[in-house]
Amino acid sequence: MTNLRIGCQTYTWEMLGDRFAGGPDDLLDAIAAGGYEGIEITDAMIGAYSGAPEAFARALEARGLTLAALAIASRSGFTEAGEVEADVETARRWIDFLARFPDAVLSMGSATVMSDGPREAKFRVAAEVYNRAAALGKAMGVGVAVHPSSHHDTLLFSRSDYDALFALLDGETVGWVPDTGHILRGRMDIIDTLRTHGARIRYLHLKDVDASGIWAMLGQGVCDVSAVVASASSAPRFNGWVVLEEESEEAGADPAKAVRTNRETIRRLLA
Repeated sequence: MTNLRIGCQTYTWEMLGDRFAGGPDDLLDAIAAGGYEGIEITDAMIGAYSGAPEAFARALEARGLTLAALAIASRSGFTEAGEVEADVETARRWIDFLARFPDAVLSMGSATVMSDGPREAKFRVAAEVYNRAAALGKAMGVGVAVHPSSHHDTLLFSRSDYDALFALLDGETVGWVPDTGHILRGRMDIIDTLRTHGARIRYLHLKDVDASGIWAMLGQGVCDVSAVVASASSAPRFNGWVVLEEESEEAGADPAKAVRTNRETIRRLLA
C-alpha cells in the first residue's frame, strides 16, 4: 500500500447547503492546508471553473493538488427514461472537461428512485446511462465509474441492488467507486463485496459509521480501515487514490477541521 494517494471529497462542504458561502478556491485552500495530495470535486461545488478546465488546472497546480475525480449527479437520479439523452449529454460535457486531467475519473452518482414504476425498469435506465457515458469516456481516454449511495431513495442500498446493477453494466468500461460508509449502511459484508466486484474498482471512497449506521469521524466507527484499503488496493484496476469524505456532525460544524483530522487519522491507521 506504499503507492496510495490521499484525496479529499468536497461533499463535506456541499452538505452544508446555504451555510457554506465560499467558492471552489476556498475548498482548494482548505484541502491543500489539510495535507491532501488530491481532490474529488462535485459538479455542484466547482463553480465558475466548470467551463474552464485550464484555469482549474492552474488553480490546482498553484496549491500542489491533483484532480483525482469529478463527481456528478442528476435531477433524474439517472433512472428516468425521458432524461437519458440529457444525462448522457451532461456526462459527455464533463468527460470533455476531464480530458485535460490525466487519470482523473468521472464519478457518476447513485441511481435514485425519483418516480413511481418498477425497479427493474429503473435499473435498466440507469445501466443505459452509465454504459453510454463510459463508452464516451473510453473514446476520450477518461475513466467513468459508478458511486452507489445509501441516501434517501437510492436504488443501490443493498448487496442485491449492487449485484443487479453490475450485472447490467459493461465490465470493461464502467468502473465502481466503493464507498465504505454507504456499504456499511447497507449492512453488507464489506470485504466480500469488495472482493466479489473487485475487477470494477477504480478508486476508493473512505468514510466511517457507527454500529447503527450513523456517520462517524474516520477511525471512530466500525470500518476496518486497514483491511478495506488493503482489499481495494489489490484490485487489478485500482488507480491508487483513496478519497476521504466526511459527513459526520463534526464535519457539519467545521468541515476544514474535520478533513484535517481525517488526514492525520489515515496517516496513523495506515502507518
